[in-house]
Amino acid sequence: MREYLPDMTMEREVPLSRHTSFRIGGPARRMAFPTSREQLVILMGLAETCGVKPFLLGRGTNLLVDDRGLDTLVIKTAEHMTAVRQLDEVTLEADAGILLNHLAVYAQQHGLSGLEFAHGIPGTLGGAVCMNAGAYGGEMRQVVTEVTALLPEGVRRFTAEEAAFGYRHSAFLDTEAVVLGARLRLTPDDPAAIRQRMDDLMARRRQSQPLEYPSAGSTFKRPEGYFAGTLIEQTGLKGLTVGGAQVSTKHAGFVINVGGATSADVEELIRQVQQAVYAAHGVHLEPEVRIVR
Repeated sequence: MREYLPDMTMEREVPLSRHTSFRIGGPARRMAFPTSREQLVILMGLAETCGVKPFLLGRGTNLLVDDRGLDTLVIKTAEHMTAVRQLDEVTLEADAGILLNHLAVYAQQHGLSGLEFAHGIPGTLGGAVCMNAGAYGGEMRQVVTEVTALLPEGVRRFTAEEAAFGYRHSAFLDTEAVVLGARLRLTPDDPAAIRQRMDDLMARRRQSQPLEYPSAGSTFKRPEGYFAGTLIEQTGLKGLTVGGAQVSTKHAGFVINVGGATSADVEELIRQVQQAVYAAHGVHLEPEVRIVR
């Protein structure tokens, strides 16, 4: 890799707790930081040649990484693969590693509305596309028109229909596809009005969510006909603690790291919450957080 990509940063035995929003995770045996789509494509090809299956990491905001770490190559795109450009009056194209809040601000400054909901989502565009991230009534599928992804057979562009966006799901989730970037169609609007809507949503987020603690965001998917946080609160589980992991007393839908939490703590707390909610309401809560081993 150093021979083919001499300018790319490469590190060994990197604690993944530094690269996840939960602040949990053991070391990655190797970690690479490509800065462009071209570097990422070359890197994936080299890994395949070496018989290595890499783990792709954005900002690590929806992940629980095992305390033992990952004995493989971890490729981080966040804050490195960040190119963005305006193609026409309403269309942006951006690389997978750009942070959603940065992309939302870019759109706002160019008088483009549609990404206000994404301003407070702490992940990257690539991760948001894979899981069709959303908040406050907005979702990525409302604005994404095309996705460029690397498949084993090469780079391919997907239409929004081919991306098959669903609730916290897309055609790219749990497959060998690697999202390289996406195009988004937005709506012209007054930058000041867009900024006001972004600020209003951020204020709501700060008021209702435990942003002062490390977490992976909403821990559970929304069960049909219910809200996970409401079910957990009604079961009397606010404040339930296992080791350093706790059901937030501010918003029961969040499991937070109150200090020194391990992946085992979080997994056990998730299990206890699932068990208690099912016993009380007959509803199975499915984790939204991706557990990586």
